[in-house]
Amino acid sequence: VVRAMRVWDYCGSGLSEVRCRIVQNCLWIIDSGCLKNMTGNRALLTNFVEKFLEMVRFGNNDFLAITGYGDVGLKVAFRKSTCFVRNEDGVDLLTGDRSSNLYTISLNEVASNSSTCLLSWLWHQRLFHLNFTTINNLVKNNLVQGLPKMKFKKDHLCSACEQWKIHRKHHKSKTDFASKKPPYLLHMDLCEPMRVKSIKGKRYVLVVVDDYSRYTWVFFFHSKDEASDVIISFIKKTQLNLQLQVQRVRTNNGTEFKNKTLAKFFDEVGITQQFFATRTPQQNSIVERRNQTLVEAARTMLTFVNLPLFLWAEAIATACFTQNRSIIHKRFDKTPYELINKRKPNIKFFQVFRCKCYLLNDYDDVGKLKEKGDIGVFVGYSKESDSFRIYNNQTHKIHESVNVNFDEISEMASKQFNLKPDLSNLNKMGKSSNPSVS
Repeated sequence: VVRAMRVWDYCGSGLSEVRCRIVQNCLWIIDSGCLKNMTGNRALLTNFVEKFLEMVRFGNNDFLAITGYGDVGLKVAFRKSTCFVRNEDGVDLLTGDRSSNLYTISLNEVASNSSTCLLSWLWHQRLFHLNFTTINNLVKNNLVQGLPKMKFKKDHLCSACEQWKIHRKHHKSKTDFASKKPPYLLHMDLCEPMRVKSIKGKRYVLVVVDDYSRYTWVFFFHSKDEASDVIISFIKKTQLNLQLQVQRVRTNNGTEFKNKTLAKFFDEVGITQQFFATRTPQQNSIVERRNQTLVEAARTMLTFVNLPLFLWAEAIATACFTQNRSIIHKRFDKTPYELINKRKPNIKFFQVFRCKCYLLNDYDDVGKLKEKGDIGVFVGYSKESDSFRIYNNQTHKIHESVNVNFDEISEMASKQFNLKPDLSNLNKMGKSSNPSVS
């Protein structure tokens, strides 16, 4: 039996891809006339009985003792030109070929499959646990840039996704559309105040959904009183950036939406404000459903990956940012980002939420012999610049920087996709004069 060694190659850069390299080409010969098989790895056997049986001599005249026997739980089925290695349920695990009158199986294919699976789960997490069907549709229909052209495979259940399904409630899909272009109609909703304040002391999240594209914006503030100013500023910037006029805004009857400040502004710019009846959220189900989805996604992820709950705003913002560039609008077979920006999104820079990273310490005088990198956790993307948002465990603040090295792969490979990182060993000391962002 020839042994092969698999080595996972990965770089700190988030723009690198996973590669699986074969150190030694491994070719297994399947002997159809063999009555008993030998292995040096006892972990492969079940029902193992430790018992000395005999000494076996190999081709180089070396002797080896057979110290026990057990079951491997696999069967081999031979055909005229191929063979199959199957488990006890009859599922094919490996396929071999017959050449030179020998049945052989190359482990190059096995290693390649392992690399594909790891890369599949890596992008599943980068896309904030987007389902594999949608990921494959993004590739098939060429809807995004930066996503590997491959078949993404799901070889086991994702605990975070299963936990999310328990919380998530199903709603009847809304199929009619009230607008024919963005941002003709905007749906708005303010969620109930969070029990835990964000890292900047904020409790409220405002969700805005464009009816045409389903593109979503989120805003965070301390109290409801800030809602009017945020909405006015948002509408002005959106109309300027898109060079299009907002015609209607649909909200509930809450005082954060129904007040003199907004009424005056809408009247001045020619926007019709529509209110839906109290306790009938189905009338504004688009934004209600989006609000609930984002909040539950953030709650599930923070709990599952063992991050502090005060990072809930970062989780919601990252989920929104990612889904705008990855979910597929059923009416147009395009992403919300493409529908509103008229170009395909590039997701090559996406990282795994909560992955460990190393942030360049360029704000302290560290000296020549001191560490120049702080350990942090990736929590999102900047709205204002092409940079990453990192929670720094030394400063207890969130910094925006492009000088970051990410470690996404090692934990996935070594713990077999165990998604719970141990944050207890991260430093909790130090102060910083570097400005932080909310």
